[in-house]
Amino acid sequence: MYHRPMRPFPITLDRKAKTPLSTQIYAAIRDAVRDGQLASGVRLPSWSDLAAQLGVARGTVRVAYERLSDEQFTEALGPGGTRVAQRIGPPATQTQNTPRHGLRPDLFRDFDRPPLLFQMGVPAQDAFPFSQWSRLMARHARAAAAAPVCYPDPRGEAALREAICAYLAIARGVSCKPEQVLVTAGFTGALGLALRALPLRNAVAWAEEPGFPLTRDALTIAGLAINPIRVDCEGLDVCEGVRQAPDAALAIVTPGQQAPLGMTMSLARRAALLRWAKDAAAWIIEDDYLGELQLNDRAAPALASLDRDARVIYAGTFSKTISPSLRLGFLVVPPPLAARFAEATATLTPAPAPATQRAVAAFIAEGHFLRHLRRMKRLYRARRNALANCLRAASGGAFDVAAGGLGVCLTLPPDADDREIAARAIAAGFAPTPLSSWYHTVERQGLLLGATNLSESRLAEDCARFMKIVTGQ
Repeated sequence: MYHRPMRPFPITLDRKAKTPLSTQIYAAIRDAVRDGQLASGVRLPSWSDLAAQLGVARGTVRVAYERLSDEQFTEALGPGGTRVAQRIGPPATQTQNTPRHGLRPDLFRDFDRPPLLFQMGVPAQDAFPFSQWSRLMARHARAAAAAPVCYPDPRGEAALREAICAYLAIARGVSCKPEQVLVTAGFTGALGLALRALPLRNAVAWAEEPGFPLTRDALTIAGLAINPIRVDCEGLDVCEGVRQAPDAALAIVTPGQQAPLGMTMSLARRAALLRWAKDAAAWIIEDDYLGELQLNDRAAPALASLDRDARVIYAGTFSKTISPSLRLGFLVVPPPLAARFAEATATLTPAPAPATQRAVAAFIAEGHFLRHLRRMKRLYRARRNALANCLRAASGGAFDVAAGGLGVCLTLPPDADDREIAARAIAAGFAPTPLSSWYHTVERQGLLLGATNLSESRLAEDCARFMKIVTGQ
């Protein structure tokens, strides 16, 4: 059985108090167990380790641990260490149906759990080359452990930045140099870096309507005013953006496959957007969240490949193509911005762990990455089509089902409540995302269903069960 190590939590000792130090340590750990800060199975530090951390004698910690064990808060397992004992029922401050975090429940559920059926944003669990990837990770973890102790390049490992340049040139039509590439903690890290490094204080930003909720949240946190610009079959309506906010300083777009509706921005709209950015001296952040992993025919080149005026900041991520657990993304900035972004990176957001970066670099350089993407495009296209067909059959054609990105969108009647339906579906083991949460102003009711993790042999049965939840049967 896997047991988690103890996460740090404050143990404050009052050395002037009359209460013995061992009692204070006991009470702090007891309360952390009762409150759920220390879950069942968590391993506590050894006597000597905790004594060293707190600056007390080993015997003081031993007395506290023995009392915790006597009262069945912990159990001593010999070589297995001292662990929090199994507790009956959830802590009083939690309920079984409430996520244990304060993030958006419409997008996030319990972390560190396998994906539920129809969950968006996660790649296929059954089709990843785990053996190959494990060898690369182990090799580079050993190399990192044996490497000289030094500060890594805050922009990211040179090998990974070079590999990203090669990949972008082949797959996305983007020509860049390693000096323009900055490795980040996923797309959110890339977006946060861009919003800090660009001169955007108190500016107005265009955001797609509908669009990724966390992007809107990031704009708000950064102090920008959001102008939602609707999308149609050609992508972002640039003419509407010019009418609403011609002096905006930023536009954030998903031109490859619009998130969440899935259309590709037309060439005419791309040209219009680039002209506006040049004339308005504005910036464009291209969120290329799928990269080459676009399922509608041949992947359209990146918007950045058409940029001749250094207005596009390109953001990529390995979350959909490899794994979100890597927390690895990247920015490609125009040459005039390279020094400014490098300084912001070194000061505020240095790149993640070098060992993981080097493993990804090898995965790309040795050709595994593009081969994996080709396999996943075929697999995801087949699964997405199967899901769309099964939903149409299960609903008897009563609902509009449209394919987009790595999933489908099930449109609901205007009087439906997609958040309430999604909550009922989660209780039944499904994980649809309410479409209304992607809208800034006028809400459209619908459900977004990921197609990456499903069993085609059980799909008809799963879709039938799901449609009963949707229709309230």
